[in-house]
Amino acid sequence: MAAGGASACDAVRAALDSLGLAYEHPAPGAYLVRLEGQHKLATMTWLIAGEHSLQVEAFFCRQPDENHAAFYRFLLERSARMYGVHFALDRTGDVYLTGRLPLSAVSEADIDTLLGCVLTYSDEMFNEALKIGFASAIQREWAWREKRGECLVNLRPFAALVGDPDRRDPKKDPS
Repeated sequence: MAAGGASACDAVRAALDSLGLAYEHPAPGAYLVRLEGQHKLATMTWLIAGEHSLQVEAFFCRQPDENHAAFYRFLLERSARMYGVHFALDRTGDVYLTGRLPLSAVSEADIDTLLGCVLTYSDEMFNEALKIGFASAIQREWAWREKRGECLVNLRPFAALVGDPDRRDPKKDPS
């Protein structure tokens, strides 16, 4: 890694430490950060300092089970309005948030902004993306949990998919 890459690594490490974010450093120039959300509970985000740029990559969700066109359209429409990162697909259709910064822009403020964008977009768009691309799986999971008397708390945002937005068992879903 060039001298610019070494200083970028120092900047990334200093920024993560200053922001109080836990991270792993499994390889030179690579940092894995866990961003805690409310809708998407955790977004694992890579920051990778290369020779000329800092790459950010975060897994958003696997390829959809259904409604592929509507699912990808939803993401593309949002991608056009996003700052710092955009949605991208891998070869299998799994969805990531990706972006790049020039090494000259690697500062604590820029890393904070970039990670904030990843967390915001991942967290705010997650449930809607799941409703579009995984409705049948969510309905099956809801029915399975109801049949077994399991907790439905983390499925509450998807109650409309089972026909009644107010449907819940107060003993098992105290919300």
